[in-house]
Amino acid sequence: MKTTRLISILALVAATTLVGCKNNQQSVDALTTENESLRKQLDDRNAALESADRERLAAIARADESDKAKAAAPGGAAGDKNFAGIDGVTASQIGNELHVSIEGDVLFDSGKASLKDSSKKSLDKVAAILKEKYPGKYIRVAGFTDTDPIKKSAFKNNYYLGFDRAYSVREYIISKGLDGKEISLSSFGPDVPLKTKAQSRRVEVIVVSN
Repeated sequence: MKTTRLISILALVAATTLVGCKNNQQSVDALTTENESLRKQLDDRNAALESADRERLAAIARADESDKAKAAAPGGAAGDKNFAGIDGVTASQIGNELHVSIEGDVLFDSGKASLKDSSKKSLDKVAAILKEKYPGKYIRVAGFTDTDPIKKSAFKNNYYLGFDRAYSVREYIISKGLDGKEISLSSFGPDVPLKTKAQSRRVEVIVVSN
């Protein structure tokens, strides 16, 4: 009789253990599902924030380009004449900012972010003027592309291409003596196209007056 009772107790313990294991597994599964849901929500939120930030930057850039068009019109503000005559370079004064625009086709091969050797002559002149005329000024280097989507390239999209192109220009002018701590980077990708694709592909070096 004692044996029968012992067997019953062992069976009850085994059943309880199995139920406990099952409940634990269900808890783990529930936590895993909740974690995946929270991760997806976080990813969606980050994507939304990135999209909103791109839209904000694009709006700022569009306003800048509108001002630039006005500046280029008769009676508008002319840029620093020291940049005149440099291959692929134009300069315009917009408010307290000097926008030095360098044609992308002068700087880079199609779909690339490595500077052409031939572009360095223009960049040497730009860097020399910035160093001499605008020492200590805060500078933004912004990359722009045309609106054609990237199909065959090492870059995920035009924002990445624009950023790496701006980075290449920034690193080069730093190598010529400008202070990297005073130079920031941004990419507007295809968000601010100009009249032609060639004009849209550009890097702008923007000098901000104090």
